[in-house]
Amino acid sequence: MLSKKTQYAFKALMYLAEKKDEGPVLIAEISKKKKIPLKFLENILLELRKGGVLDSKKGKGGGYFFAVPPSTVYLAKIMRMMEGPIALLPCVSLNFYERCKNCDESFCGLNRVMSDVRDASLGILEKRTVADIAGI
Repeated sequence: MLSKKTQYAFKALMYLAEKKDEGPVLIAEISKKKKIPLKFLENILLELRKGGVLDSKKGKGGGYFFAVPPSTVYLAKIMRMMEGPIALLPCVSLNFYERCKNCDESFCGLNRVMSDVRDASLGILEKRTVADIAGI
């Protein structure tokens, strides 16, 4: 299940994608239009900026905007930035692998099933972009 943080990140990114040709967008506007708590949104947008997805401009006419085209921002990247691993078990994560406690991975049927789930999810999330979900 996606966390509220990730859901809000996607909502904000979709809004920014729709407004991409209009210049920087104020945080307050995104918060109001998408019904995202302002303080929560500030932290999300800051993470997206640090991750190279967004950029910002201060002062009059300032706000947030895409640092790269929305068509190059894959959903898997955003999910990893917001939540960490996409895999449901740490022992099958590609980027955040951790051995499960008290488990022998060579005999774990759950491990094999969750690897398939991870691969199926990534097959979609690594091909779809913010532009896709924004319908632009």
